[in-house]
Amino acid sequence: MLTTYDKYVADHRVFEAGLNGVQPDWLRELRQRGLAAFETVKFPTASRGNERWKYTNVRPIASGTFAYPFEVNGAAASDAVKQVAPWDERWDRLVFVDGHFSDGQSRVHPSSDGVRVERLGEAAAADNESAREHLGRYAGVDDDGFTAVNTAFLHDGAFVHVPDETEHESAIHLVFVSTGRTEPTATYPRTLILVGRHSRLTVVESYVGLSQRSYFTDAVAEIVVDEGGSLDHYRYLSESPEGYHIGTTRVRLGRDSRFRSTSFARGAALARNDLQVVLDAPGASCDLNGLYLTSGRQHIDNHIDIDHAMPHTSSEQYFKGILADRSRAVFSGRVLVRPGAQKTYALQADKNLLLSEGARVNTKPSLEIFADDVQCFHGATVGAVPDEALFYMRSRGIDEETARDLLIHGFASEIIERVALEPLRDFLDKLFSRSVLEGHKSQRRPDAASGRAPVPTNHG
Repeated sequence: MLTTYDKYVADHRVFEAGLNGVQPDWLRELRQRGLAAFETVKFPTASRGNERWKYTNVRPIASGTFAYPFEVNGAAASDAVKQVAPWDERWDRLVFVDGHFSDGQSRVHPSSDGVRVERLGEAAAADNESAREHLGRYAGVDDDGFTAVNTAFLHDGAFVHVPDETEHESAIHLVFVSTGRTEPTATYPRTLILVGRHSRLTVVESYVGLSQRSYFTDAVAEIVVDEGGSLDHYRYLSESPEGYHIGTTRVRLGRDSRFRSTSFARGAALARNDLQVVLDAPGASCDLNGLYLTSGRQHIDNHIDIDHAMPHTSSEQYFKGILADRSRAVFSGRVLVRPGAQKTYALQADKNLLLSEGARVNTKPSLEIFADDVQCFHGATVGAVPDEALFYMRSRGIDEETARDLLIHGFASEIIERVALEPLRDFLDKLFSRSVLEGHKSQRRPDAASGRAPVPTNHG
């Protein structure tokens, strides 16, 4: 009988044979490095010496048997996808269903600006110079088993390349759909986004599930923004309540470049957003925002790592969580200021609203500073809907349930209103309003012992 890890290796053997050697040698060698690393490092299940995964137990993934979906599932119709993902016909889009490209649901408008929005497999098969240079360079196979096995199964995905001095008008939507099959499956979405010098781009990544069944999505994205470039990036996660999602994003920023990213997460039995941004040249900046909503026994983990590698760089992080029932959330944020990275500015904040006594959050913002001329701040708060705000609203004739609804919605709206893309903002506002208000109806409010009032922990 095959062990869990043997199943991945066996599926990879069939997967590789099915490619018939049609892709270039460098890509095949990259996959082999991924497989070798996976067999060595495996999944991060150790209880000791495993700080990056301290509050997130991935044993349900490591002990599960998830098969590679070799056959295309044609059951995911466009109408079903539109019900669960943000959608605008004006956007360019690439759609992948259970890891397979869906030509019928994808659409890229004709463009004369030289922007390439295409399947990663096509770019690699054509031996695209940019794909060869950057693919696998930032998400290293030795980081952990999730990146390694994704790389081992690297075949298709999304490739976006914006040439220098270009402002692409249309947003680009990358949609990764899991249908949920009788047999639990694993898919490996891969994305490579390259923004040229003094160019501008907006990208939306959506990861959605269409069933209540168990599956595993192991996603990796690599993003490079060159000198003076700008990328507005949105990440939307709404997987099956029985689904598992590990998302790894690695970003490299050039001189005077800007990366603004906002992530939204709900659903999934276990989900992780592992984001690392390296500010690799003076003038680089990033602005990271997030909103996560948990209920039942769901677990959502945001692991954010900002590396100020050069002087005169800036970063801001602002995340919010709303937790109900017996759900769990993790925010583990690190800001690293390297030696010589003077004139760094960094702000890091995580705020959480608990709607029940059983909900828990582990929040750990941190600073590692090896330069002396910097401005760096971090902090976290955890609490319930404040009594004084409820009292104020009830004294003006608003019933308690409506008052709580308004306060919770206002808490979430601060992140949603930062979305510049109007169709996406409207979608999120309606979705999170409905989800949040439905989620708290049966909740008991935490008492003083469980942290009714927000407790700030600020350091500067």
